[in-house]
Amino acid sequence: MKIEYIKASLKNIEAMQKLVSPEVESGVILERSSDEMSTNIRSYTLAYVDGVLVGFCALHIHTTSLGEVRSLIVNEKFRGNRIGENLVLSCVEEGRNLGLQKLLSLTYKQSFFENLGFIEIPKESLPEHKIWADCIKCKHFPICNEVSLIKNL
Repeated sequence: MKIEYIKASLKNIEAMQKLVSPEVESGVILERSSDEMSTNIRSYTLAYVDGVLVGFCALHIHTTSLGEVRSLIVNEKFRGNRIGENLVLSCVEEGRNLGLQKLLSLTYKQSFFENLGFIEIPKESLPEHKIWADCIKCKHFPICNEVSLIKNL
């Protein structure tokens, strides 16, 4: 099994949306329109196994010191191969290279992120623009069961 990690391009958006659609339907991942993905395409890192897209993750910048790991998805058949871990670690490395001080994550997979050095924080400490820009679009808003975590870089 050959795993390859590359930065996304606009031609990947359709395949990315197809891969993430079951998680969007269930409300685990926030839906991103083609336009929104296009605007943020440089944020995404893709994982391919033997030439097939099996996962991706995005590093979103909020401020000069705070970024967010978001939209992490790995095809269920390929989970357990450290693909998700490597995608998050690529965001951590990119965040460090950009000069970020902290990375945020909102997730239902708390232990996964804790194993990568993230620690739980109160949701009330999230930047207000995060709530109004992203969370308000969620089908679960305002009753949110996601856990907020942060990692110091």
